[in-house]
Amino acid sequence: MADLEKIVRKHQDGAIFNLSVKPNSESIVFPAGLNKWRNSIEMKVSSPAKDNKANKDVLVTIANFFDKPVDNVYMISGTKKKNKTILIKGATTNYITGRLRDYVDGL
Repeated sequence: MADLEKIVRKHQDGAIFNLSVKPNSESIVFPAGLNKWRNSIEMKVSSPAKDNKANKDVLVTIANFFDKPVDNVYMISGTKKKNKTILIKGATTNYITGRLRDYVDGL
């Protein structure tokens, strides 16, 4: 069982989680795995890490996965790195871990 409590945390505006992104992949996959060493969820995006293309794919994909408007999803750190911190405004940690649990427990 994944220890999502180390990955997903409460934030004053919602919930945040750690994300490791692999750009230039064949397709977009979220969640693509669990990085236990970095305490993060893994994600693959097909866009290159150039001109903010991969970051845009990250935000849109996460918004769709959690059924939230893209305007409620923020990258609060790591915009130029593969390890990022994502904020979902108005979301609870229980909601985020609940949505992720089915996908990461088998990883």
